[in-house]
Amino acid sequence: MGSTMHPCSRVELDFLETAPSRYSNSVELAITPEQLFQVLADAEAWPRWAKVITKVTWTTPLPREVGSTRTVHMWGGLVGDEEFLVWEPYRRMAFRFNEASEKSIVAFAEDYVVTPTARGCRLTWTLALEVRGPARFTLAPTRPLLGLTFRWFLRNLRSYTDRRFAVH
Repeated sequence: MGSTMHPCSRVELDFLETAPSRYSNSVELAITPEQLFQVLADAEAWPRWAKVITKVTWTTPLPREVGSTRTVHMWGGLVGDEEFLVWEPYRRMAFRFNEASEKSIVAFAEDYVVTPTARGCRLTWTLALEVRGPARFTLAPTRPLLGLTFRWFLRNLRSYTDRRFAVH
């Protein structure tokens, strides 16, 4: 499994607003913020709803906190070593890639903001990305497709959490 890893820019939270490519989508979930964080902290859950992910491995021990790390494996052999910039249970988590197996990735970060609602919670997910080389030219035309894909992941999350926390 020895992917050659390439350093990514160690971006901070402001990158989520300033990145050349940003995608932000929300989903209403019929679960509590506490239940959502159970799912987000569960390495086994990610491949069930974010279908591009094949495996998540936490690489630091509990408790989860700012500075916690994990490795994420995705379709096509993409591997990202992530570091958490925010870990506010039931409210927000954000991470960046410190290294990626794909050298076209200059910087990558994601932000998950949880807002309580009358029926559960709303998750707002922002993905921010900067790429170099030929990937710069293929990203723009695929932008609408990526947006659809990210919305599909959130619909999958809704279906997954509806099943996982179904009241029988």
